Amino acid sequence: MNFRFRYKLINPAQLFVASFFIIILMGSLLLMLPNATRGDISYVDALFTATSAVCVTGLTVVDTGSVFTLIGQTIIIALIQIGGLGIMTFTSYFSYFFRSGATYENQMYMGQMSNVDKLDDVFNVLKKIILVTFSIEASGAVFLYSSISNDVVMGVGQRIYFSVFHSVSAFCNAGFSPLKNNLFEITFRYNYFFQLVIALLIITGGIGFPIIFNVWKYFIYKIGNSFKRLVRKREKTYLPWVLNLNSKVIITTTAILLISGTVFIFLLEYNNTLTEHRSFFGKLVVSFFGSVTTRTAGFNSVDTAAMTLPVTLIFMLLMWIGASPASTGGGIKTSTIAVACMNVISIARGKKSLEIFGREISQVTINKSSAIILLSFAVIFVSSISVSAFDSDKSLLSIVFEVVSAYGTVGLSRGITGSLTDASKIIIVITMFLGRVGMITFLMAIIKKSVNTKYRYPSEEILIN
Repeated sequence: MNFRFRYKLINPAQLFVASFFIIILMGSLLLMLPNATRGDISYVDALFTATSAVCVTGLTVVDTGSVFTLIGQTIIIALIQIGGLGIMTFTSYFSYFFRSGATYENQMYMGQMSNVDKLDDVFNVLKKIILVTFSIEASGAVFLYSSISNDVVMGVGQRIYFSVFHSVSAFCNAGFSPLKNNLFEITFRYNYFFQLVIALLIITGGIGFPIIFNVWKYFIYKIGNSFKRLVRKREKTYLPWVLNLNSKVIITTTAILLISGTVFIFLLEYNNTLTEHRSFFGKLVVSFFGSVTTRTAGFNSVDTAAMTLPVTLIFMLLMWIGASPASTGGGIKTSTIAVACMNVISIARGKKSLEIFGREISQVTINKSSAIILLSFAVIFVSSISVSAFDSDKSLLSIVFEVVSAYGTVGLSRGITGSLTDASKIIIVITMFLGRVGMITFLMAIIKKSVNTKYRYPSEEILIN
């Protein structure tokens, strides 16, 4: 495998988009193999499933457990793992492994994709990402296995496979499950420990690898200082900004979204979908799970179509926001919404610049967040109109919910996915693809990069509002 490339021929964005497209195409062809399914499946359905897996969405047009064989399900989970970690993480790492080295261009590209500045650290970070991923997924599988009784999933081998499948699907924020009704299945609807483990895996995968590494560094720093102060009786070492700005913004935003989402779901669904859960603890866990899974995971433990309108709208908002940058999830990202909201507050206060946690945010970041939000609205609007044209019998709420779920790579649905026309399925496929690769990246791949000029025009104000 040789991933040596020249920027004159192909830029990083084009390579990234092309990689996703090729893996989706290969995955759809593999799912068409006779031993991958228990019956006939159309290519559109195979393409939809492959796209949903690679883009870690979780929307399904056929029942994963009954339609796909063990081989087919293994193909799906492999596509989820590749899509969740990022295709270039796999390809570049194995290219480096087999060739015992990497080109300068390849390292530059991986540095951009991994948010690493020093070239020497690029592949070390990639190795850490793979090691951390497999370690967390293995640990999650162990906890999931311990929560499943022999009456629910019979046989040790079946329970191991079931646990691994859900652990990978949860950490990669995919939401795929071989269960017909997902976690709304009667045998798992009241398994609160199982849901909590899934929720923790979703949060860990959706918070982003840079945040995981930075929090771990901060944790080691705190432990080291405590050890020096208590055991060695030495003064603690002070290191400024061990927990960097990205971590502070993303952790704070994630906490706000999780807590507020849990509270709203608990209050608004208390006398609706939560009535079947008799205990306060059960209602709280299901509410928390709902707040977590909307953040690009797609597992459902309640009947989504039976939810009240306010909660449905809250679900759509959380799906649109999604996970964090450089994570296994999708959406516009927590940092984007944080910058946008803080910018509104900054403008309302009459400030000339945006400041968060004692740091001034660059204008480039503000511009990018505004562009991401605007482009997301454009894609959702166009996709919703297109699906409505081909499936006019479906309610607008269900269609918009489906489109937002696809763009946010979530996987929740109000039950219309399987009954969509082939044309609508293709539209959803495109929406999932754009949501996963990102509209900014997609535009960078298809639009020629402008040459930076050495001059600037005079600035002038335009009337707004």
